[in-house]
Amino acid sequence: MSETAARLGAGTKPLVLVVEDEVDLVTLLKYNLERDGFRTLSAADGEEALLLATEQNPSLVLLDWMLPLMSGIEVCRQLRRNPRTRDIPIIMLTARGEESDKIRGLNSGADDYLAKPFSPSELVARMRAVLRRASPGLTEEVLRFEDVTMDLAAHRVRRQGRDIHLGPTEFRLLRHFMQHPGRVFSREQLLDVVWGHDVYVEPRTVDVHIRRLRKALNEDSEADLIRTVRSAGYALDTKTT
Repeated sequence: MSETAARLGAGTKPLVLVVEDEVDLVTLLKYNLERDGFRTLSAADGEEALLLATEQNPSLVLLDWMLPLMSGIEVCRQLRRNPRTRDIPIIMLTARGEESDKIRGLNSGADDYLAKPFSPSELVARMRAVLRRASPGLTEEVLRFEDVTMDLAAHRVRRQGRDIHLGPTEFRLLRHFMQHPGRVFSREQLLDVVWGHDVYVEPRTVDVHIRRLRKALNEDSEADLIRTVRSAGYALDTKTT
């Protein structure tokens, strides 16, 4: 298994290190990335970034060019020189849009370069492309469990050949379950992943959306794939309750 494959792991959401000193931008990036299925951690300067990259072994680094204490270019060079971090994909983020700056960033070891301002959707697309190049097959956009297939790119779910129509919240719930089949998640964990850390929602709201997901997934003759674990939470599983 490659080092990148080891970082991602089977069924594990990619961990992204966001290296940026603008607090508002960090908050925006983390919110959007976590909504799109990534885990995140952040560093506000180059020295902290090098330490976290070595300790946490992220799947990808989003690296701002202009940083306190050490430039993003120098951080990139040091990451490439360190045997423990040299293979981590790096995307540089910068307000410097000149072609010469882009070439300099790529020559320092970055895998891609994105000029500010940028859209979160473009950033996520660039990230997925870089991860696919780093480790083909580990960023599959089609998830499968039993007779259910989930096409993340087309935003389509099918079971036994029939289309399953889901609302946005039920889609995110099912995606999370299908990324971690068999694992039990509490209501609080599901709230953090699906609704976000900064959104207040009653834990019982999870039950409402689980019922909707079950109704959409299961016809009369089909097995219920959502297992309720008393006093613990829910899991995508074929075992009986």
